[in-house]
Amino acid sequence: MPLQRLVPEKSANEGANKGVSKDNQEAYKELRLILGDQLNAGHSWYQTKQSDVLYVIAELKQEQSYVKHHVQKIQAFFLAMSQFADALSQAGHQVLHLTLDDTQDFQDLPSLLTHLLMRYQCQCFSYQRPDEYRLAEQLFNFASRFSGQSRCVETEHFFLNFNELSDYFQADKRHRLEVFYRKMRKRFNYLMAGDEPEGGQWNYDQDNRHKLKPKDIEQLPEPLVFANDVAAINQRLQKHNIANFGEQSDQLLWPVNRRQAKELLEHFCVRCLPKFGQFQDAMTCQGQDMMSDRQWSLYHARLSFALNAKILSPQHVVDAAIDYYRLQPELISLAQIEGFVRQILGWREFVRGIYWANMPNYAEQNNLSANEQLPTWFWTGKTKMNCLHHAIQQSLQYAYAHHIQRLMITGNFCLLAGIHPDQVDAWYLGIYIDAIEWVEMPNTRGMSQFADGGIVASKAYAASGNYVDKMSDYCKSCAYKVKEKTTDDACPLNSLYWHFMTRHRDKFGTNPRQAMVYRNWDKQSESQQAAILAKADRLLLQLDKL
Repeated sequence: MPLQRLVPEKSANEGANKGVSKDNQEAYKELRLILGDQLNAGHSWYQTKQSDVLYVIAELKQEQSYVKHHVQKIQAFFLAMSQFADALSQAGHQVLHLTLDDTQDFQDLPSLLTHLLMRYQCQCFSYQRPDEYRLAEQLFNFASRFSGQSRCVETEHFFLNFNELSDYFQADKRHRLEVFYRKMRKRFNYLMAGDEPEGGQWNYDQDNRHKLKPKDIEQLPEPLVFANDVAAINQRLQKHNIANFGEQSDQLLWPVNRRQAKELLEHFCVRCLPKFGQFQDAMTCQGQDMMSDRQWSLYHARLSFALNAKILSPQHVVDAAIDYYRLQPELISLAQIEGFVRQILGWREFVRGIYWANMPNYAEQNNLSANEQLPTWFWTGKTKMNCLHHAIQQSLQYAYAHHIQRLMITGNFCLLAGIHPDQVDAWYLGIYIDAIEWVEMPNTRGMSQFADGGIVASKAYAASGNYVDKMSDYCKSCAYKVKEKTTDDACPLNSLYWHFMTRHRDKFGTNPRQAMVYRNWDKQSESQQAAILAKADRLLLQLDKL
């Protein structure tokens, strides 16, 4: 069967400047700014219709230039913003939706806001607290200079309010997900039996590390995707010379409104959740045929864009998944639902806390003094290493890769090769549709690259080719041999792994979680060690040719 594509109702206003009111009102008491990742229809702002309040949603070159974005990421945000503006307008609110055509003469957000506040004679400026440090600083500075009244309100999205984060996170202190996750489970009473975890275990991660066998691949569900018309957006990007990359078409497969996001959530709960936990770390390059492509989505929810744009709330997503688990315990085991809840209630809230506790200094962390350049094939996928080729090609095609592809394939390579964390951050922030700095940076600079010195992770997530072979079928069709270390056709990850571990022995040698690694290294002969390190040295001089 072909991919399931749901075509949304076309908006008559797509690509157009929404009228601010039926009466062409010239003045408003208050201007309320809505950023592109603040599309929360349940926000208390919208409970009351006020004719003297103007809501502003704007496409800005500023947001397209701080990093080079995947084109599907830009498409998704622009179309989601447009549809949210339509929904607010249809609900009776006064809305000004500005496209790049309308904002092209404004160099940044403050200059646009200055113009609009004067144009509509607003005495009050209100905004929801941004989730990125740069925007929070920019809007705080602007609001402090505004001569009228200004207000910053919560986004009303996360489980934890912004002011509560300091109760859980402190700057430069090492934090562990498991400790935080248990606190969240208890506080919000998810999967609990009184004060104890349901089933007697907090974490079923050990049960959720299965490799996909051929029969498992045959049973993979077809992904639910959409057919959103983005032709007008593509024309604007070309007209305004917005730099981008990745596979582009006039149809976007990602959900861009609440209806679509809820459909994708239901699809996940019905088709994917029964095996989500079991295969959440698995990877495959199989599952493709002429009519469908199932290997990129597997059993993952793919709700991260809808969540990070605040189209769906994390509470709604967790509640819906647990409801399905309660209704069908014979199909959905505790291990499956716990693995999903841990990602949203645990990890997503955890990295947000890490980000805000440590910014802005966190963006400068480079604990391992990594200084290599990102290979050019990270932008093309043209490498002989099949695991990297597949993960990058998929990312370019869909603006998506699941968490193990990000951590243990592309992230692991960058870690072993010593790529500068600034370049790693920029690549991840640009290529993934769900990448917003608060969630991207702790995942890459922290969890993946250990550049924060262990604030996020208890060890460096470094791995040789053996891990890739254990969790995927990538190695079977690779030009390199995963069992070899020093031959011409040896898997590059093997020698790079040992090179990384030896050059950072001063940092990891006393870590009990990595003590076995160094014992295994010390058992090898000096000649074997020298050959492995020499092989890695040669590879590091030709990363672009791997």
